[in-house]
Amino acid sequence: MKKIIVPIDFSEQSEYAMKVAVSLAKKHDSEILALHMLELNQAMIASSEGFHPEQTVFLLKLAEKRFKEFLDKPYLEGIAVTPIIKHYKVFREVNEIASEHNAELIVMGSHGSDGLKEIFIGSNAEKVVRNADIPVIVVKEELNDFKVERLAFACDFKDENLVAFQKTKSFAELLTAELELVYINTPGDDFLSNKDAYERINQFLTKANAGQQVEIYNDYSVEKGILNYSESILADMIGIPTHGRKGLSHFFMGSIGEDVANHSKIPVVTFKIS
Repeated sequence: MKKIIVPIDFSEQSEYAMKVAVSLAKKHDSEILALHMLELNQAMIASSEGFHPEQTVFLLKLAEKRFKEFLDKPYLEGIAVTPIIKHYKVFREVNEIASEHNAELIVMGSHGSDGLKEIFIGSNAEKVVRNADIPVIVVKEELNDFKVERLAFACDFKDENLVAFQKTKSFAELLTAELELVYINTPGDDFLSNKDAYERINQFLTKANAGQQVEIYNDYSVEKGILNYSESILADMIGIPTHGRKGLSHFFMGSIGEDVANHSKIPVVTFKIS
C-alpha cells in the first residue's frame, strides 16, 4: 500500500479520514495524496464572460492557504503528504487521479445521508464509492489509533463476487485482521434454506480456493443484516462488494454497498465488482 488518496474538504470528517490514512501510512510506509476539489464549474473556468482570471487565482491561493493550515498538524509529522488541488468537483475524477498516481486505496470521511437527500443527491462518499475502481474506506467518526482486528465481509456468494472476495481477503491479511464471512438470509423471493445456502457458499469457496467458515445470519433486509451482524461480533470494519451502479439503474435497484457505507457507524471498505 504505497499511496493512499484522502479527499479533503476541510471538514471534521476530512480530518477523521486523514487520521485513519495516517495510521495506515505509519504501518505500511505509505504516501498520502491529500486531494482537494476546488469548486469551480466548467463555465467559470472556460468562459471569458462574467469571470476574470484573477478570481480563479484568488480562489486557488485561498485553497492553498487553507490546505497548508489543514496539513499543519502534529499527527502528520514524519508522514509523506502530497497536496493536490484540482479545478473541478466531479467525483468520478477521483478514480482518474488514483489511476494516474497508482494509488491503491481511497480513505474519505462522510456525514452519511438519509431520506430525500439520499435519494436525490446522495453523499459525496457514495459518489466516490460508485466510481472508484480501487477500495474505498468510508469513515464517520474520529479514530485516533485506527486498527482493524475483525473485518466482517458480506456478499451473496455468487460468482460475480469472487474477485471482490479475493481483494477483501488480501486486504484483511494486509491489516492482519480476522476475516469474518457472512451470508445474509432475508424473507421473500431471495430466501434460501440452510441446505441451499451452504451449497452455494461451498461452491463459491471451492472456486475461491478458500477454506473459510461462513455464518448465515437472518434479518429483514440485507443492509440491516450486515449492520446487525457486524455489531453482534464487534467488528471494527465492514467489507462489501459494490456494483458501482449509476443513473436510473442505481435509482431503481440501489446498491447495498453504498447504503451500508452511508449508514454504518464503523468504517466500511468497498470493493468494486470487476
